[in-house]
Amino acid sequence: MDIDTFWDIIEAAQAGAAETSEPFDEVLVRHLADRPRQEILEYAERFDELHDALYRWDVWAAAYLIGGGCSDDSFMDFRAGVIALGRQWYQRVATDPDSLAGHPDVAQAANVRDRSEVLFYEDVNYAASGAFERSTGDADAFYEAWHVFRGADGKSDNVVDMGEDFDFDDDKEMSCRLPRLAALFLSPNP
Repeated sequence: MDIDTFWDIIEAAQAGAAETSEPFDEVLVRHLADRPRQEILEYAERFDELHDALYRWDVWAAAYLIGGGCSDDSFMDFRAGVIALGRQWYQRVATDPDSLAGHPDVAQAANVRDRSEVLFYEDVNYAASGAFERSTGDADAFYEAWHVFRGADGKSDNVVDMGEDFDFDDDKEMSCRLPRLAALFLSPNP
């Protein structure tokens, strides 16, 4: 599956969710389940590539500010949430995580106490497996097919370059690296 087809699926699910008021992840699962199983696996492969590309300290720092903290698991959910925003927002975040300060949901979250759900979208991580289960009726079918699709080892020896590590609890450092997000989330709210 090429990258354009991947984003077409995301955008179709966004449109479907807007039309039906159903959760995005449920619409995404339905769209994927209507595709051949090979395409579901290819979607999962593209999703993993895009998800992994956001595995950087600067993106994690943005998630930390927006969520009021961010564990390893939460960072997985945050990256899935960025993908769920669609191609344009994904590209903005990949280029400049601080650009999330301009997203309406993020700006609104700066004014509420419990903002842990903004852009943290766990269920998007499991859309391909959910679609495979819906297609086959077997909860384990995706993982068996994924093992075959990715090869016997299924592991990558690639070392991820996350960029420069820095202290997320240092307000001055965060303000230098992510000035717009820091202004939203580190400044006292009125």
